[in-house]
This record gives sequence, C-alpha cells and structure tokens, in this order.
Amino acid sequence: MPVEIVIEDKRWADVSFKQLCDRAVAAALSTFDLDPSLFTIEILACDDTRIALLNRDFRGQAKPTNVLSWPSAERAASKDGDAPILPCANKDAELGDIAISYDTCAREAIQADKPLTDHLLHLLVHATLHLLGYDHQRDQDATLMERIEVKTLGKLGVDNPY
Repeated sequence: MPVEIVIEDKRWADVSFKQLCDRAVAAALSTFDLDPSLFTIEILACDDTRIALLNRDFRGQAKPTNVLSWPSAERAASKDGDAPILPCANKDAELGDIAISYDTCAREAIQADKPLTDHLLHLLVHATLHLLGYDHQRDQDATLMERIEVKTLGKLGVDNPY
C-alpha cells in the first residue's frame, strides 16, 4: 500500500509512525474489501503550528486540530446515513491527503488516559474514512462513521474510543 509520508516533526519517529499509518489505512480499506495495495494516500506528520495554518487556510479556523483530511474526489452520500460511493482502483487510486499534529494528538491521548498509539490509530482510521467519503456532519452519517471506526479499530486491537 503506497502511503507516502512527510515527517516535519521529528517526534513522530518515536511512535513508529510509518508502521501505524500502514496498519490504520490497510485496516480501514480492508473493511470495505478494498485492496490497500491499489490505493495511495499522502500523510503529513506535523506539529500544532503547521496544522493551525492548514486549518486556517482550508477551514477558516485559525487553531490547531488533531487531524485534517482532503479527499481527492467527492464521494459523500447525498442521503443522511447512506454509505458513500467507494473509490475504484483503476479510476481513482489516489484517495487524498491527511495532516496530523503531534502536539494535539499527544495532548488528547494524555487527557483521555489512553496510549498514544491507540489514539493515533483511531485518528488515522477516522481520516481514511473521510477520504472514502464518510463524514459526521449529519447525525445518521456520524453514527455510521463511528460504527465503522469501532469495527475497524477492533480489528487493530484498539478499544472503542467513543
């Protein structure tokens, strides 16, 4: 599975970031019987300063966040609670981009009293689902997305984060 990673913050090396990305993305794609080797995702491993700039530029919110995602195509379902249209490897193998902030992720893991690796796996699965067209803006969409996250994280040995 081609997960391209750019590490801007050296602290990410302490958590075997490449391995976590590969595991999370593969688990999320496999949940839909999508072959991870046929898709690409680019991931930026950064800090709060960088993600705050990205959040400002793309979402109009000049503050840090844990993770951001940019799908390469619009795949969202039109009806609340319906599944999005899944990508086809021969047409849209490039799923999109993800940025994740070490500072916010580490702080959230400490606050939730959970292992940083578990929290990172959750956020990477969550962001991958966004690239697949899942969202949590509407109630039934959020319920569907959370259910898939919990199922996928269970395969990774991560407890329900909700």
